Amino acid sequence: MTSLSLALSDFYSVHRKYSTRIVLHPRDSRRQVTTAAADALNLLKDVQVDAIIGPQTSAQANFVIGLGGAAKVPVISFTATSPSLRPQTPYFVQAAINDAAQVDAIAAIVKYFHWYRIIFVYEDSDYGNGIIPYLSNAFQEVNARVSYRSVIPVSANDDLIIEELHKMKKMQTRVFVVHTTTPLASRIFLKAKEAEMMSEGYVWIVTSGLMNLFYSLEDPRIVESMQGVVGVKPFVPRSGKLKSTTTRWQNKFAEINPGITPPPEINLFGLWAYDTLSALAIAAEKVRFREPTYLQNTTALNSTNIFTTGTSQTGPKLLPEIFGTKFEGLAGNFELVNGQLQPSSFQILNVHKKKLRQVGKWTPLLPSSSSQRNANMTGFLGEELDQITWPGKSRNIPKGWEVSVSGEKLKVGVPAVAGFPEFVNTTNATNITGLYIDLFKSVMAALPYAVEYEFARFVKPDGSSAGSYDDLSQQVLYGEYAIVIGDITITANRSEYVDFSIPIEHGGVTRTQKIQYDDKINSELFFLKPLEKELWLTAIALFIFTGLALWILEHRVNKAFRGPASEHVGLIFYIPFMSLVFANRERIVSNLARIVIVVWIFIVLILNSTFTASLSAEFTTAKLEKDHTDVSELIRNNDYVGCRNGSFVYELLKDLGFNESYIRVYKQPEELDEALSKGSEKGGIKAMFSPTPYTNLFLSKYPKKYMKIGSPYLSEGFAFAFPKGSPLVADVSRAIIKLTDNHTISAIKANWTSQFNDNGPFEPSSTSISLRSFTVLFAITGGVTGVCLVVFLVSYLYKNRDFVQRISSSEMITWSKLRAMSRHFDQRDPNSFRSGEYASSRHQNPVPAEEIPSENEDNAGLNSDHKTEEDAHGSSSVQVESSRVV
Repeated sequence: MTSLSLALSDFYSVHRKYSTRIVLHPRDSRRQVTTAAADALNLLKDVQVDAIIGPQTSAQANFVIGLGGAAKVPVISFTATSPSLRPQTPYFVQAAINDAAQVDAIAAIVKYFHWYRIIFVYEDSDYGNGIIPYLSNAFQEVNARVSYRSVIPVSANDDLIIEELHKMKKMQTRVFVVHTTTPLASRIFLKAKEAEMMSEGYVWIVTSGLMNLFYSLEDPRIVESMQGVVGVKPFVPRSGKLKSTTTRWQNKFAEINPGITPPPEINLFGLWAYDTLSALAIAAEKVRFREPTYLQNTTALNSTNIFTTGTSQTGPKLLPEIFGTKFEGLAGNFELVNGQLQPSSFQILNVHKKKLRQVGKWTPLLPSSSSQRNANMTGFLGEELDQITWPGKSRNIPKGWEVSVSGEKLKVGVPAVAGFPEFVNTTNATNITGLYIDLFKSVMAALPYAVEYEFARFVKPDGSSAGSYDDLSQQVLYGEYAIVIGDITITANRSEYVDFSIPIEHGGVTRTQKIQYDDKINSELFFLKPLEKELWLTAIALFIFTGLALWILEHRVNKAFRGPASEHVGLIFYIPFMSLVFANRERIVSNLARIVIVVWIFIVLILNSTFTASLSAEFTTAKLEKDHTDVSELIRNNDYVGCRNGSFVYELLKDLGFNESYIRVYKQPEELDEALSKGSEKGGIKAMFSPTPYTNLFLSKYPKKYMKIGSPYLSEGFAFAFPKGSPLVADVSRAIIKLTDNHTISAIKANWTSQFNDNGPFEPSSTSISLRSFTVLFAITGGVTGVCLVVFLVSYLYKNRDFVQRISSSEMITWSKLRAMSRHFDQRDPNSFRSGEYASSRHQNPVPAEEIPSENEDNAGLNSDHKTEEDAHGSSSVQVESSRVV
């Protein structure tokens, strides 16, 4: 009332020439809704006012708005700020900033300090409930989750408030957003201090309603209990007019309320009241006339409804003038849009001692073409806040939640028997080690705060495993463990009752089978493999055709191609074959034949190179036998497959179509190795299905025995499991990303991988070539050579049968007989040279007469034993020379 009275006197002292004057008819509702409704009826029916100013609460406004709308009388409120009041009737004017305008400023505070869990504390009234949907949406925009809503009745006693506070104290979330009226908020903070919830680590954020009336709090105990509280309040620009008005207001307050010390400043509601009356006075001057004021409602005369009123004739003219009024008021720019005062900026205030200290200023973010830019901004001036004194007089930024409410160490569950001891080794209960233990320790050390924890094995009293990985994950739901770590795969079923961090290890399920080497290179006809059958036949046909063509082209002009028919056939096969090794000695005379031989040699060169390269590849490359490439074939063949006991892979195999009776489970890698080695037919398994990290480690242990088959089945990776809604999830996930970016996780994995790979990387085993591979070739070579020798020896013995008979019937010793036969065999056969060719050879290369063998040399063998060693050497020398002449 002080602000209204001061505004009225100040306005008309400045605007003395105005022809209209506003007359105030004050009523005191004593914060009662029914009293407010009765007063409004009195003003409308009896006084017949042209406007009603000031339903103080949203509940009062709900009643009065309806009455004003029926009477067409503007109802102007500067204290009813609930968003639910608009739009009910066009005759309601909200000359205050709507509560919904501040939610983005509050959300910006939460975003600035990276808090992701919030508890709402609000009163069960129109004022309290109206803002909640807007706050929820604002927190959702900054990825903050409302973990609990504490709804406190306006009439709640202290016991109920204490009970609710203790309930919230047992929760991990430590960020509370309070939206209640001042009387209830005062009681909440007094009890919160008693419950030791105004200590270090707690965050209390209050809405503008309480901040606006902070200096109106009369009990110093309330101010003391609110130390460290942060709140928002619409920004009021400082001006000379505000300063002088504040002085007059304080004097007026002291005059109306003797014995009470005036507040140091006018609260925001007082400023809005001052501006509201000024706006109404300006609008009334524009309307100018008042008479006649009301039209009597004829139905009201005969009606028993006490809420029936007449209709104002001034109201419909006054309302648009109020909406069109714009000026610079004490609270800032006064402008109504859609019947509401428009917000500008908000102050971020911190309760410090007996004052509100501004730590920042928030301005709404303008629509930007870059949504990413807005996503990274908060709207604070300079994007920073000044240092805040938090509850407990702490200057450390609270993390917004407690890891352990009881103060005890977090109990971290680990599997009793992991897939591999290299992943998690629980042999020593007091010193649990492994890759994922080291990864977890590094992640927790990277958090921006300290977390105390201890490992606990998931075992029965006798020390054996207490269940599967699903059972282990469910212990988080039951509260047995605060975190579960290890080689735990993210699955849809597990995510129903736990929250996972981002994967610490890549996922996927791969199939592993025994390596089977191709043994075809040890077959008898391996040398035929480099060339296909059609190529062999074509090459042989071309071989014969080329030989025949050369004989035809050379037969008439080249003596080497003349002679008996048997020699012709031999030349046809001999020359093309010898060209394979470039060893043919026959002189080619015809140019056409030379062209043919050049083309043939070119073909032979390519064919020879291709054959050599292909055959070399067969010997030097380990050929793995093609095995089942489709799971459906394993199913059709009723092959047994295996997986780890307790793994989610078991359900995956059933989904793929495997019958449970053909799925075998194993606990240890050694058991899987034995089963794969045996094979499905001998009581083992044909294939092993396992997560990719398992497979990689398994293959590092047995690099020469097994290999991956086919493409992996998509699945999520390994991760840490937390209770639903745990604030640790976001921080741990960010720590994993950070450690991934700086390669810490890679270094830890590399350290363990070096231990995994003691056996070295996988290299295909080399395959030795057995004698069987060359059996046919050796048989052909030996057979042809043997046949040729037999034919030659038979021919030799037949032609020299007289000599052989004389030697065998002589009385010489056996050794002398052998020497005589050897010397005879060593001599040239004169019948193997044609006279013409021999004469030509003699003419070209004359030799001494004594080197030409005589026809009676057959007799030389009879007297060979009586020759001296020198004669023997001489004879040998003549034979060698003769051989060179030939």
